[in-house]
Amino acid sequence: MIKGIIGKKLGMTQIFNEQGQVVPVTVIQAGPCVVVQRKTTEKDGYDAIQVGFVDANGGKRASKAEKGHAEKKGVAPVRVLREFKIEAADAAKPGDSVLVSQFEAKVKVHVSGTSKGKGFAGVMKRHNFKGGRATHGSMFHRAPGSIGGSSYPSRVFPGMRMGGQMGNVQVTVRNLEIAKVDLENNLLLIKGAVPGPKGGYVVIKQEA
Repeated sequence: MIKGIIGKKLGMTQIFNEQGQVVPVTVIQAGPCVVVQRKTTEKDGYDAIQVGFVDANGGKRASKAEKGHAEKKGVAPVRVLREFKIEAADAAKPGDSVLVSQFEAKVKVHVSGTSKGKGFAGVMKRHNFKGGRATHGSMFHRAPGSIGGSSYPSRVFPGMRMGGQMGNVQVTVRNLEIAKVDLENNLLLIKGAVPGPKGGYVVIKQEA
């Protein structure tokens, strides 16, 4: 089975390493998770497993569709589902547990999550534009400036950096180190920050 799990971000704290140095870490409740569905090349066109995050209150708040999907596979209802690609020879099947015990300290992982939404932001905040001078009546302070030629090409090119929605997109931070694994409480302590707010769900993967 692929080394991956769904986690819930609980917040940040700090711990001491072997040298007595303070290390900032993000605390993630990593599972327990359960395999809900097995997807195959013959039926679905690719090989993967659908994994669900087992939350104490998740089953009570699951929708009819979510409950029906879980009951059809013979597992308890879950609300948070993610897919992990696997090899065709992998023996994973619905009902199998996915636990934090598959990870070890000092191992590098990739963490994916939805970043905090910042709402509408201008180019200075969103793209780190410098802006114009603030004095001497310039009348140009936080505007983006020219976005394209008038006579040629007479249009704005796709991808032009402008004001707009900032954040609330999927972000992957690669090669973060696991500082500590708490098997008893299903916790992963990962060095540094991971995407998303407290209570947000993330996917932790370890490359084979």
